[in-house]
Amino acid sequence: MNFRARRVTLPAITPLCLQKRVIKVYSEDNTSRAVEVPSDITARDICQLFILKNHCVDDHSWTLFEQIPHLSIERTIEDHESVMEVQSGWGMDSHCCLYFRKNYAKYEFFKKPLDFFPEHMVSISSETNGIMNHSQLIQTFLSSSSCPEIHGFLHAKEHGRKSWKKFYFVLRRSGLYFSNKGTSKEPRHLQFIAEFSDSDVYTLLSAKKVYGAPTDYGFCVKASKSSSARDLKLLCADDEQTRTCWVTAMRLFKYGMQLYQNFIQPYQKQKSSPMRSISENSLVAIDFSGHKTRVIENPSEALSVAVEEGLSWRRKSCHRLSSHGSPSASQSSMSSIAIHMAQPWFHSKLSREEAQKLITQQGLVDGVFLVRDSQSNPRTFVLSLCHTQKIKHFQIVPK
Repeated sequence: MNFRARRVTLPAITPLCLQKRVIKVYSEDNTSRAVEVPSDITARDICQLFILKNHCVDDHSWTLFEQIPHLSIERTIEDHESVMEVQSGWGMDSHCCLYFRKNYAKYEFFKKPLDFFPEHMVSISSETNGIMNHSQLIQTFLSSSSCPEIHGFLHAKEHGRKSWKKFYFVLRRSGLYFSNKGTSKEPRHLQFIAEFSDSDVYTLLSAKKVYGAPTDYGFCVKASKSSSARDLKLLCADDEQTRTCWVTAMRLFKYGMQLYQNFIQPYQKQKSSPMRSISENSLVAIDFSGHKTRVIENPSEALSVAVEEGLSWRRKSCHRLSSHGSPSASQSSMSSIAIHMAQPWFHSKLSREEAQKLITQQGLVDGVFLVRDSQSNPRTFVLSLCHTQKIKHFQIVPK
């Protein structure tokens, strides 16, 4: 019996990391863009991609958010997280979405930890006698051998009830607990609520309206694979600083040193991102203002020059829009009056509530501000800004 050898051609197998997926990402104005990305792409990669596509200035504050509309919750997707893994936890009809926007407070606690962790809410099991500087405080959260603890009162919604009740909570590396006897921390009085190895912390977008919370400073703990409102551990703080403290501590307990690596990565000299082309990586900043051109090697100086050029371009655009036809004195005065219209910080017909929501979305960091038209006093403006994690409004009267 004769056998004839036959050549069989097998189909090429594409490694999982090289497979492409299409994802949709929303911007602040609710416009969306669909992009094809590798299946192993991270949140930082998505942000870098959209910074390039949208010609944004990369000041390390751009963030990818996960928003779950039917639960009215959202969270920051950490820079190292796999976007596909996040999406794998979404239900087929949940209408979850990704948002690309700024969050100045994302890593601000590494710079000013004492502002994020009030002394009366933090206990450290160490030999520091409670007196710590900012670097020691952060080190206790990053070191697995230390035992920092966050404690204080929070409102909690009991399962199966519409009412909220105030309890004394304790957050440790092992998880979140509440005391069933006043402020006692004895083991027999502490009831386990949640741990964070397979859970994430979210902020409530409409705590009062959707969940009947006593304040709008709500947050929750959600299991990664759960999409039901019944499984949420709903909590509510009395003010923004308290909520920020709890949420930040939960992020640190969950990710630890990885968060610090995310924070310092943009400031380190690293290999070029695969998202950028060779021509983009070879671009350099050049100063043409003097008699001789020079290469700007300082990244901070290059960034400030880019921002100033952008503002200059907006001023010229505004001037062109307000001075069609032959120039006149009235047109020239109108151009100077209307120049604020082209500034990125001016938001025109924005209400007080909308301004507060927008600033909160950008991160409650000192100095975040916008200017808007006054709704109560025509021909005047309002400066809305963040100071000590509180939003304040000041009226500006032109003279």
